[in-house]
Parts: sequence; structure tokens; C-alpha cells
Amino acid sequence: METLLWILAVTFIDGLVALVGMFTIMVSERTLKKIIGILVAFAAGTMIGGGLLHLLAKSLEALEVDTALLLFIAGFSIFFLVERLLHWHHCHDSDCKVHGYSYLILFGDGIHNFIDGLVIAAAFLTNIQLGLVTSILIIGHEIPQEIGDFAVLLHGGMKKR
Repeated sequence: METLLWILAVTFIDGLVALVGMFTIMVSERTLKKIIGILVAFAAGTMIGGGLLHLLAKSLEALEVDTALLLFIAGFSIFFLVERLLHWHHCHDSDCKVHGYSYLILFGDGIHNFIDGLVIAAAFLTNIQLGLVTSILIIGHEIPQEIGDFAVLLHGGMKKR
């Protein structure tokens, strides 16, 4: 029972930390327009850094090179197809309108948070200390990821309020 309480408490805290991206609600529209490009670049950097530099390197350690790269290409292709099937715009004009893609970010973030919860639960089921360390690491990576997600949502047309 104690383990279940730890799991519930930490996943609740992780959910609250996920709201940190909404700090931009407190920023004025004028300031937000100035920094939105930087925040979107930050989002792209955290996703590329997390995906390519960390996960691919770990995959190459754990799997055969061919298998790891095949899975990487498959994952990239699957999300490309999901985006293409759900929402696709192509523009040849230099002044291309930004098209909304908020639901793709929300879909991906939902999957990401679900997996975070599974990892937290598995760590606590192994032992409490591992659960605490894992939770701290997951919550630590949640902050830049959520700030980036929220910036991309705003850039994609979602309103602050």
C-alpha cells in the first residue's frame, strides 16, 4: 500500500510540474511575440537532443546497430505518417501561414506522460529509493519539455487563454 501511495503522489507532482510550460500566460503578448521563436527553437533542441543524442546512443549500446537504426527510422516514419494522415500542409510562398498542429503536440505529450507514469510505477515497484531517483530525473526533464511544448502550441495557433 505504501508503494502505491508513493506512485500516486509522485505522478501527481509530475502532473503539476507539467503545467510549468504555462508560465507564458504570465508574459505579455508583446514579450511573448519577441521570445516565441527562441522558445520554439528551445523546444526543437530539447526534442532533438533527447531523441537523437540520448535515446539513439542508448539504443546503440543495448541493440545491434542495424536493429537500433531500423527502429529509429521506423519511429520517425510512423510519426511522419501520423502527421501526414492527421494534418498536412505544404506551402511554396515565402509568406506561408502557420497551420495549427496543436493536437499532434497534445497527442505526443499524452503518450510521453503515460510512459513517464509507467516508468515511475515500475521504478517504485522495484524499490522506493529507485522510484525516488527516477521520479526526480523524470520531473527534471519535464520542465524544459513542457516549456517547449507550450511554446510550440502557442506558435501553432493555440491561444493563451
